[in-house]
Amino acid sequence: MGHYFDEQPGAPSMPRDVELRLPDMTLTLATDRGVFGYGQIDAGSKLLLLKAPAPPPRGILLDLGCGVGTLTIPLARRAPDATVWAVDVNGRARDLCAANAAANKVTNVHVVLPDEVPDDLRFDCIWSNPPIRIGKPALHDMLALWLARLTPDGYAVMVVHKHLGADSLQRWLDESGYPTTRSSSSSGYRVLLSRSAGRVDLDP
Repeated sequence: MGHYFDEQPGAPSMPRDVELRLPDMTLTLATDRGVFGYGQIDAGSKLLLLKAPAPPPRGILLDLGCGVGTLTIPLARRAPDATVWAVDVNGRARDLCAANAAANKVTNVHVVLPDEVPDDLRFDCIWSNPPIRIGKPALHDMLALWLARLTPDGYAVMVVHKHLGADSLQRWLDESGYPTTRSSSSSGYRVLLSRSAGRVDLDP
């Protein structure tokens, strides 16, 4: 049946709407089989949305592994003067993310393949519930690629469960030159805040 990080999911389509309730907004999101978070709001994504620092009010922001837009749309709503790039290798996920943005009247989002992001773009903020199950080498390669595109004052917020390697990922981020703190935790999930290489001030 494939994985949520496949380019073309093999699972037959079976759409299902879910409701995302946050203190500052309520959204209806279409989900589907073969896409991360099918039929539910992932607990890690919900924690990030509740605990992440407010995004920069303007600039260029990134949702890395956007899925159906669970992070993308709140990010765009909270920073209406920013441009949010939502990237995912999964074609079904990209279609859903774009449709969910339109349905929720969010217009400051570009939903694209990773290779379609212009090479010269630099990001003021990255949000991600990263695809841990692609394996550690592929995950590290992916994060190294995108974290290197943070602006000098930029930062990344990621959520990872401790049983899926949150603590080892935090160590790797530190060792790779991205000072990282655990800004929040709940039910085994860690919200990690990483600064651009060379920065030591971890307050966004």
